[in-house]
Amino acid sequence: MPDLSGIEATRQILEADPTVGILIVTMSEDDESLFAAMRAGARGYIPKDAERAEILSAIRAAALGEAVFGASIARRVADFFAAPRSPAAEPFPDLTERENEILELIAQGRSNGDIAARLGIAPKTVRNHVANVFNKLQVADRAHAIVRAREAGLGRDSSVG
Repeated sequence: MPDLSGIEATRQILEADPTVGILIVTMSEDDESLFAAMRAGARGYIPKDAERAEILSAIRAAALGEAVFGASIARRVADFFAAPRSPAAEPFPDLTERENEILELIAQGRSNGDIAARLGIAPKTVRNHVANVFNKLQVADRAHAIVRAREAGLGRDSSVG
């Protein structure tokens, strides 16, 4: 596709009509492409060299709302989810332990005053840490920091108080 990637086309089609069943028929069988297609909303993902009967079956399955993968891709997906997981990598490795702790509290919606009281540090120290977090995350304000933190899975304990 000369002007648009399959991933972007999938997004745009589903924005226009979320009921469309999209099947990606591709040469790219790498995990990154597969998971990007699924995150974009594709219902299936099969290799271009699949047998004609397999492609027809996949089209029907996607149209019915089923998730469908080519055999080799299905094995890789199953292996991916069956593999033991190492502890998740730190989402913001440039932040210090204290900055990560403060970012977690920011993502929970806590104020600087609340953070200072919870951590037993001066409000000015919190402001300095917050400024460092904004700088390292390259965000302009608290709202953008919260978005970045939540995208990374922080701030799930939103019980402020």
